[in-house]
Amino acid sequence: MADRGASALSLPEDWPAHPDPILALNRMGSFDWDLDVGLFHMDAQAFEVFDLLPEEYDGRPETLVVRVPPPEAARLDAVVARAIKDGSENYGAYFRIRCRDGTMRWTHTQGYIRRDDTGRPRRVVGIVRDATEELADSAARSLRAAQDQAFRQQTSVVQVISAALAHARSVQDVIDVLKDTHGIRHLGAASLVMGLVEAGRIRLVAEGPVGSFVPGTRVTRIDEPYPMSEVVRTLSPRFIESPEEFAEGYPILWPHLTDLHITSAAYLPLIAQARPIGAMGLLYDDRSGFSAEERAVLVALGSSIAQSLMRAMLYEQEKDLAQGLQQAMLPRTIPSVPGADVAVRYRSAALGRDIGGDWYDLIPLPGGRVGAVIGDVQGHDTHAAAVMGQLRIVLRAYAAEGHPPATVMARASVFLDELDTDRFATCLYAEADLSTGVVQMVRAGHIDPLVRHSDGSCARVGVEGGLPLGLSAEFGRLEYPVATLELDPGHTLLLCTDGLVEEPGTDLDDGMRGLVASVCDGPHDVRELADRLIQLAEERGGDDDVALLLLRRRSREATRGGGRLRQHVSPGDPEALTQARHMIQAAVRAWGAHDLADEIELVAGELITNALMHTEGSAIVTLRALDDGDRRLRIEVEDGSSALPRRRDAGEIGVSGRGLVLVERLADSWGVEARGGGKAVWCEFRVP
Repeated sequence: MADRGASALSLPEDWPAHPDPILALNRMGSFDWDLDVGLFHMDAQAFEVFDLLPEEYDGRPETLVVRVPPPEAARLDAVVARAIKDGSENYGAYFRIRCRDGTMRWTHTQGYIRRDDTGRPRRVVGIVRDATEELADSAARSLRAAQDQAFRQQTSVVQVISAALAHARSVQDVIDVLKDTHGIRHLGAASLVMGLVEAGRIRLVAEGPVGSFVPGTRVTRIDEPYPMSEVVRTLSPRFIESPEEFAEGYPILWPHLTDLHITSAAYLPLIAQARPIGAMGLLYDDRSGFSAEERAVLVALGSSIAQSLMRAMLYEQEKDLAQGLQQAMLPRTIPSVPGADVAVRYRSAALGRDIGGDWYDLIPLPGGRVGAVIGDVQGHDTHAAAVMGQLRIVLRAYAAEGHPPATVMARASVFLDELDTDRFATCLYAEADLSTGVVQMVRAGHIDPLVRHSDGSCARVGVEGGLPLGLSAEFGRLEYPVATLELDPGHTLLLCTDGLVEEPGTDLDDGMRGLVASVCDGPHDVRELADRLIQLAEERGGDDDVALLLLRRRSREATRGGGRLRQHVSPGDPEALTQARHMIQAAVRAWGAHDLADEIELVAGELITNALMHTEGSAIVTLRALDDGDRRLRIEVEDGSSALPRRRDAGEIGVSGRGLVLVERLADSWGVEARGGGKAVWCEFRVP
């Protein structure tokens, strides 16, 4: 079969081809270098590769220096010498030759080293060929790869900076992202400038690194011959590709940039909503020119920055509007309260429009009393703020009319329900008599208050509460229990909204315990303590606004032996009334009111007797020495009945009905206060 196949095929006469035509067809020349005699023989194609004529060559390799520059010859000799020394059989190298017309051309050679039996090199045979096109193609591929890599890198830079700008909420945030050293280097620039358009001018708002701006360009007119002015006027980017172009186009600006060694620059208009809001300049010290891809990337970057700036500017405008509205709804000033140090603070929410329904208020009341309010309307928007403003005014009005705390809260709930809004509100109202320290509180779905004692300890005050305002009226449950506590001199009452204690994913009780610990560790001064608590809220973040009110009862020097005495009087204890009278008599004399001892003892006895006769349960007798510029002795008799005492006409022969008459005649002042589930009847005597 092999014979039949061979006879069926006719081979060409010149098959197989001689090596010389094969080399010639592939534009390769051959050489034979005899190392012993030092001759370097080349064929005709090799002469063409070296751009030599046969008569110009004497067979010695040194003669080739006319075409092989000395640096290239030295490098090529080093390659051959290394191959001979290492015992290699072959080598290869690229080198450049200078053609007859002076142009440079890449050449490739590959040689085979022939050795004798002892391993000594005797001859080198090999090929040479023109490698210009090969390396040109390789260089082009490398250049394209480098350009692609640079484009990908620039695109990545745009993505990184755009991601960072996505978190910018203010103009300063945008500036910080761009002028940061890492941000500038991400852009590949040596320095950066950015200006915003304001009233026909460009105001420089950022330069990086710091101090790299040009003097006299803080504020420039749009019609001035500066590149940022030009891009704002034309709404087109300006790419400056050489120092000469910069100097020719902007002769006023260029002398100030020579020390920065700027080689090129890109100025981009910042356009948002079809209008220029500013301009940005990127200055480079290591490049010349911009490819089409680079220009497209920079234009895209400018668009991203412009959108971020516009978003930040709109956010700041809304924030200013929201804060202005919020401040208008809150009290403009807090009245000075004799006998107390007061601090109030408000922190806006971190999300939304930075406006909410949290509020505080301090209301001066008759008789030296003061009302403290803290509240929170549902929601974080302008509607919540508007409801809050109305509710604050209504609460202030009801309290100023003299209604007891429970009534103030119930009427406010009815008002909110009648507003026909879908919002409810939590609230805590505390009415404090700073002369006695008695504080009555009602709570409508709000968090409990805290009391910090003069020794720095702090405790949560449990206040039985009712439904939030609006809901209690809707469901017909307007009962608000009144809790009473006594705020001793040096003690501080803390009212706050839940934004100070609540964190997502945590329990409210844990938040309250954390607040108690913070108050215990905080400064003694109420203003410094308020600042510290708000600072902690800022550090923690959170999506809720915070309102805070601190009221500290000032310490006073009491009258002689001054202070407070208290005693329970049980209805079934016949000795209790006698003991209470003895306590009062001894205290009055000890406090220097000898002349009034009989009157005070008589009035106190009448009040205690009335409490035991007309109510159920025991009575609590409290005697206080007050000195706020007007020395007074105050007697309070507290019972568990909410029924108010009333004067009756005893008639000529009646034995009852004269108690309140005696109180009114003998005491300098008297009155009744609601106390939790009961009341307290009090009277005061001025002591000379």
